[in-house]
Amino acid sequence: MKKIGFVGVGIMGKSMVRNLIKQGYEVTIYNRTKSKVEDVLKEGVKWAQSAGECAKDKEVVITMVGYPKDVEEVYFGHGGILDQAMPSAYLIDMTTTSPQLSIRIHEEAKKRGLHSIDAPVTGGDSGAKNAALTILVGGEKEDYNTCLPIFKAMGRNIVYQGCSGSGQHAKMANQIAIAGALSGVCEAFTYAKRQGLDQETVFQAISQGAAGSSQMEQLAPKMFRGDFEPGFFMKHFIKDMKIAMECAKEKGLDLGVLQQVLSMCDELADEGKGNLGTQSLIQYYQKDKQDDWV
Repeated sequence: MKKIGFVGVGIMGKSMVRNLIKQGYEVTIYNRTKSKVEDVLKEGVKWAQSAGECAKDKEVVITMVGYPKDVEEVYFGHGGILDQAMPSAYLIDMTTTSPQLSIRIHEEAKKRGLHSIDAPVTGGDSGAKNAALTILVGGEKEDYNTCLPIFKAMGRNIVYQGCSGSGQHAKMANQIAIAGALSGVCEAFTYAKRQGLDQETVFQAISQGAAGSSQMEQLAPKMFRGDFEPGFFMKHFIKDMKIAMECAKEKGLDLGVLQQVLSMCDELADEGKGNLGTQSLIQYYQKDKQDDWV
């Protein structure tokens, strides 16, 4: 399978497309705003006028859009992917979205003789650039095996989770863990600064020990510099946490840490900071202006 349609070419999507091209795949893309992908178009990919057109005559269609409503639109909209995909095509949704929506897509695809896989990713912009993403896959095991070479072009840690929707549930578990780790980093270094310690020195001491995490390693230095450029948007993290909260409530789970972190992030988004990176959570702890980090 060499002909791929790729719908949704954002911060991570661009690197994913480039890595597919490096592995010899012929890629056609569609993005809501064409001007944002002019750089990729100059690198040998083709342009489609719509998500449906992007799916036509493609053996594989990958989607990497923003929100569940966007997933619904590109798949179920009139003339969308499900309408236009060629028989026996593989539809891979790599958006982090509702597990229930992934199941709906899978069921509808199956009725039409199509293969559907949910395969959300984690690893941020750096993982996407280095083809080192973790890819969490739900769907039929046979479909997973068929698409594995494509996944290997974009990721390094590729793990089959189970039936349709399982990839999304695994991603929810990932985001729940990140919420705790990210807030822990913010609180640790807010505490250190308030006690008069040098954050860089504390970072050197604790980041390599039991307190260390990828959140600390990747985001704490950005916090120290006041660098809030997004590797992963705060608004998308909020979306993920809300999905996780909904799924948890369905199982009668009370996830207090997740709820608190979501509340803090929502407050920042209300202040217009949703387009910043997740490391901007540190700004919640700076509200009293006693901690000037820059």
